[in-house]
Amino acid sequence: MLSSRILSGLTRIRPTLTSIRTMAAADSYAFETLAVSSPRENVYHVELNRPDKLNAMNKTMWKDIGQCFNKLGEDTDCRAIVLSGSGRLFTSGLDLSDMSGIVSLVMGDDDVARKCRALHHLIKEFQDAFSSLETCPKPVIAAIHNACVGGGVDLICSADIRYCTSDSWFQVKEVELGLAADVGTLQRLPKIIGNQSLVRELAFSARKMFSEEALRSGLVSRTFSDKQSVLNGALDMATTIASMSPVAVQNTKTTLIHARDHTVQEGLDYVAMLNMTMLQSEDLRIAAMAMMSKGKKPTFAKL
Repeated sequence: MLSSRILSGLTRIRPTLTSIRTMAAADSYAFETLAVSSPRENVYHVELNRPDKLNAMNKTMWKDIGQCFNKLGEDTDCRAIVLSGSGRLFTSGLDLSDMSGIVSLVMGDDDVARKCRALHHLIKEFQDAFSSLETCPKPVIAAIHNACVGGGVDLICSADIRYCTSDSWFQVKEVELGLAADVGTLQRLPKIIGNQSLVRELAFSARKMFSEEALRSGLVSRTFSDKQSVLNGALDMATTIASMSPVAVQNTKTTLIHARDHTVQEGLDYVAMLNMTMLQSEDLRIAAMAMMSKGKKPTFAKL
């Protein structure tokens, strides 16, 4: 009787704690084009939030994404992140109506060297914004629904894990706009799916890739029936990751990224240097004791 009353009380408290975390996240992460919440302990949800514009990426969104993930990377309350899109679809890609400044720069009468310098600086800013998902030490799970176009593919290629709905489709659209993708797709997608022929087909033709092919090729690791299901699946995985040692998880992410860009031997040397320090962390002792106790859930300190 007593235990059922305690359980009932905890059930009532849980939504309140979730609401408190969400309000705190909203206060700390106020962005014009993103909605940030903390629906579960140590899990943050970042939502592209221009539904009336189909989450088209304007200059403000690019800036917001970089600032948000850089801040989450340093937030000790955050251990895993879910990225999704509000409204009908994940993102329609670049907001062409917001790019008049770039057009003016390209078409201007300034010296070509000076225009090139300005454009190089702008491209690097865009690249760094999306690379912030990769440089963020916390795992990022992209939960994609419906369309993921152009810059959306660049964005999800920087995530660690990708889930999508069965009605999702992906398009490397830049060639249709008369340019080469320049913020990550051409660099990351070949290493994600490991099929140069398929990558070139997608990049040269701008054809759509649907969810079944995305799953088969390895672009996504799971598909779900609808938007709520994919979001729940991503949050469940983020919750599992957040329950692990943050020392272990974050160093695993940095080691995997290093291994992707280096030889096997260089990767082994890197993790040996890393773990000669990290093996001395208290997290190893805590995890080992929990494992030996067969059932006791370990609790790890913030990192």
